[in-house]
Amino acid sequence: MLQKKLVVLGGGESGIGAAILGKLKGFDVFLSDRSPISDKYREVLLRENINFEEGFHTESLILAADEVVKSPGIPDKAPIIKELVAKGISIISEIEFASRYTKAKLIAITGSNGKTTTSLLTYHLLREANLNVGLAGNIGESFAWQVAEKNFDYYVLEISSFQLDNIVDFHPNISVILNITPDHLDRYNYDFQNYVDSKFNIIQNQTADDDFIYFSDSEVIISELLKREVLPKKWGISLKDTITEGAYLNNQKLVSKREGSLYEQDFSDLPIKGPHNAVNALASILIAQSVGLSHEVIKSGLLTFVNAPHRLEQVAVIDGITFVNDSKATNVDSVFYALGSYEQPLVLIAGGVDKGNDYSQIEELVRKKVKALIILTPDFKKLKEYFGEIVPEIYVTEDIQDAVNQAQKWSVAGDIVLLSPACASFDLFQNYEDRGDKFKQAVKNLIS
Repeated sequence: MLQKKLVVLGGGESGIGAAILGKLKGFDVFLSDRSPISDKYREVLLRENINFEEGFHTESLILAADEVVKSPGIPDKAPIIKELVAKGISIISEIEFASRYTKAKLIAITGSNGKTTTSLLTYHLLREANLNVGLAGNIGESFAWQVAEKNFDYYVLEISSFQLDNIVDFHPNISVILNITPDHLDRYNYDFQNYVDSKFNIIQNQTADDDFIYFSDSEVIISELLKREVLPKKWGISLKDTITEGAYLNNQKLVSKREGSLYEQDFSDLPIKGPHNAVNALASILIAQSVGLSHEVIKSGLLTFVNAPHRLEQVAVIDGITFVNDSKATNVDSVFYALGSYEQPLVLIAGGVDKGNDYSQIEELVRKKVKALIILTPDFKKLKEYFGEIVPEIYVTEDIQDAVNQAQKWSVAGDIVLLSPACASFDLFQNYEDRGDKFKQAVKNLIS
């Protein structure tokens, strides 16, 4: 019997993981990456004796595939993807591929913002309960790689819209949509509905035995629920309404009600702050209740959680001025929540690669809270024109040390200097982590 040919496009973490799992499951695996593959991953491919190419695509080899696992970073408009579609060859995500080979309970978390924090917090809660749990998806080690080499009972999966675009039978036991706001519209023909549909793919294979947790204050999510047949049990989260079955914030107290189980916790006691993190915490609490964690374990986990960097990360306090790194805020909705997390006057550092941003969402908050705006990008025109009549002081630069120096000059004790860009980072930095790290170094340079 001939081996089925599996082609993996992309030699990053997810692609290498898919190749390893494919080989383990008896596929004839070929990996192709149009860019150079890092030394770390090239060594793995050589050690595992997996055929690969880098720096180009050999179409004849790729188009001979029975199935293709595509990196989420490759857009559908890429020529090789168009050719695969024209030939009717199945194209799936690593998430879809890996889910075929595990019997673990899957907890899938998506949203335009907050999914990393919620995934990390959920993983932390389950670990605190001594459950055998893996963390994968858009974070940490490849899902497929873990399925190949480990045997977890649960997976917490941070899932992007790009990963959800290429699922077929992927079936989470618990799914979460934290929010849906305009993001990545360049990948969705600048049609917001296409992006919304992608996010809602997360529930397409769920049944009445599953759970669906969602932010019920989102008009987008609620309007979509009215259009769709939703089979899983629904659990809403609200920051303004009292919910009979679900979770809500009431006088700074986190409250979660699920099938007679009532959990309450003072939000001010948690190490994460801001209304967006209240939503993230409530989602994690509902998940923890769903898998049967005790209230004692949930409380302990909430109080001991340490969030990932670049998310409202306090870097330093210098002469009473607090410097905050929120480099992960790559869209306007993230900045909306960041601005809402502080009552003090703000010097905002923003800018980068605009993804079709609509700044009206933050206009009122900027007017009320931002005393000065520093635009960190070569392409500053849109931000400067929009906020020129709103913010008293505006400064444009392409140097992050210059931005931090200017922010310090404009600040007094009690102010917040907030890097919350609302944009992608690729104009001046490798990625948002690089931007955040360079911001932190620039702040440390002020101290030294």
